[in-house]
Amino acid sequence: MHEIHIPEDILAKSRARRGRIEVFDALDPARTALVVIDMQSYFLKPGGFLEVPCSRDIVGNINRIAAALRRTGGTVYWTQHSFVPEWTSWYGVLASGEFAERMIADSAPDAPGYAIHPDMDVQPQDVPLHKTRYSAMLPESCDLETHLRRMGSDTVIVTGTLTNVCCESTARDAMMKNYKVVFVSDANATRTDDEHNATLKAMVQVFADVRNTNEVVGLLQAGAAGAQAAE
Repeated sequence: MHEIHIPEDILAKSRARRGRIEVFDALDPARTALVVIDMQSYFLKPGGFLEVPCSRDIVGNINRIAAALRRTGGTVYWTQHSFVPEWTSWYGVLASGEFAERMIADSAPDAPGYAIHPDMDVQPQDVPLHKTRYSAMLPESCDLETHLRRMGSDTVIVTGTLTNVCCESTARDAMMKNYKVVFVSDANATRTDDEHNATLKAMVQVFADVRNTNEVVGLLQAGAAGAQAAE
C-alpha cells in the first residue's frame, strides 16, 4: 500500500479555498457512480510487462466501496484499457518501437491480460466499459459519460490504476465536465509513492474530495440514511 503524505502547506491551500479540507458531508448513492479504472490482469499479474505491484494492495478497498455503493443504490463501472496505434500522439511519439508494440499486444481485447483481474468483485449489474485513452471521460475514448447522463449521476468516485495516469486524467476531466469527484487515497495505485502523492496534492487542492475507503463508505451510508429519512 502506498505511504500517503499530503504536506500541511498543500492542505492549507484547500482550507483557504473552501474553509476546510473535506468537500462533501454525504453522497447520494442513487446519483453516484464508482468508476474502477483498469484493474486488469496485465497491471495486476506479478511479473507482467506492465505490472503495477501496488495495484494488488487496493483490491480489497475497491471491492468494499463497490459493495457499499451497490447496497445503497449506486452503479459500478469497470473500465478496461487498450493501447491502440490510432492514438498517434501516443503511438510512435510518447511510446515507440518494441515497447509500444508490446503495450498494444498485451492490452488488446483478445489478450489474456485485458480481462478484469479475477480478484475484483465484479457483479452482473455492474457495467464494463472499453477505453482507448487515459481519460474515461473522453467520448472518443469511452462511453462512460453517456452512461452517467442516462443514469442521472452527478458524482463520480474514482479508484483504480494508475493513480497519476488514467485515474488522474479521468478525475480531472470529470470535474471539468461539472461532476462532483471523490478521489480515494487508498483505492488508487501507481508505481511509486512520489507519483501517487503528487496526484493527491493536485486533487485535494482543485479537483476532488480526497478521502480514504472508510470515509467514502461512511459518506455513502450517510447519504442513504438521509434519503431514507426524507421519504
